[in-house]
Amino acid sequence: MRLTALDTSVYRFPTPEPEADGTLEWSATTAVLVQARAGEITGLGWTYSTGAAAAVIDEHLEPAVIGRDSNDLDDCHESMRRASRNLGTRGVVMHAISAVDIALWDLKARSHDLPVVALLGAVRDRVPIYGSGGFTTMTDEQLHQQVEDWRALGCRNVKIKIGEDWGTRIEHDLSRVARLRRFAGADARLMVDANGAYSRGRARRVGRALDELGVVWFEEPVSSDDVEGLAGLRQALDCDITAGEYVADVFEAERLAPALDCLQLDATRCGGYTGFLRAAAVAAVHNLDVSAHCAPALHTSIGAAVVNLRHIEYFADHARLEPLLVEGILPVRDGTVIPNRTAGHGYTLHPEAARWLA
Repeated sequence: MRLTALDTSVYRFPTPEPEADGTLEWSATTAVLVQARAGEITGLGWTYSTGAAAAVIDEHLEPAVIGRDSNDLDDCHESMRRASRNLGTRGVVMHAISAVDIALWDLKARSHDLPVVALLGAVRDRVPIYGSGGFTTMTDEQLHQQVEDWRALGCRNVKIKIGEDWGTRIEHDLSRVARLRRFAGADARLMVDANGAYSRGRARRVGRALDELGVVWFEEPVSSDDVEGLAGLRQALDCDITAGEYVADVFEAERLAPALDCLQLDATRCGGYTGFLRAAAVAAVHNLDVSAHCAPALHTSIGAAVVNLRHIEYFADHARLEPLLVEGILPVRDGTVIPNRTAGHGYTLHPEAARWLA
């Protein structure tokens, strides 16, 4: 079937209260949604970005794919990349390509009356998740409740934000991690995310203390642009050094992989499911696992199909808003999610989603 239209819409979901990590504050999350049409069939995809991604889709990506065979996903992906040459093919542009690519996978699967995971090829029936949130703006009571919620879902892996005030409150960061251990219990696997807040020296000192606290995952201890710094910390510390949420293509994945213990990938930023598969293959060449960053609903199908996947991030903001955006999300069971077995990825636009239109 030939593609006939890409329809875009932008949704803005306010957070319950202002939130922050070590280097950024926010009060809402923006989702840019694409409906790809071929005949009577529609595929759905989205990215977490800015409304500018919708303009990229409308002005540049739609003309690049209209009329192409909706089964030829690599052809469509390459056509979008070529059409974006003068814009650059990373950042917001790749967010836009990602949303379209996911919609095209959904469209192809629906046109063959198959679940997306069947097209991808499943290697597991259930996909493990970890609880993620623990914003620096949270009170101890709020953090305790969030951890209780994660444990009730069966999550043994739990992650909070550290690096408060650009890494200048180290003692406060470490005291929060100690409280996380008390809240989560002795059997929990503790994870932290500094969002690139620390200098190399501070990250090394914090990392040594995290090793003493039994932390197993130290995400973006320094900026992901500082590949040499990440590599040095990997050699110096016991906890896994991780990064990759901003990876846009295989070239960035290859640049980062040698410095990490686990490569993070985000299908809403790295080129959709097509880009995720390619970057996961790069990680496999380096004998690395990959971990899906945020967007748990969108990562369930791809997570079931990637051999070297470690887990999916069950990010608090996205876990809250995705049921407001789409219908068809299956519940968490025993710390895992199960991919939909209905046609496509199983999601349809929520009938009340218009309430959140930007």
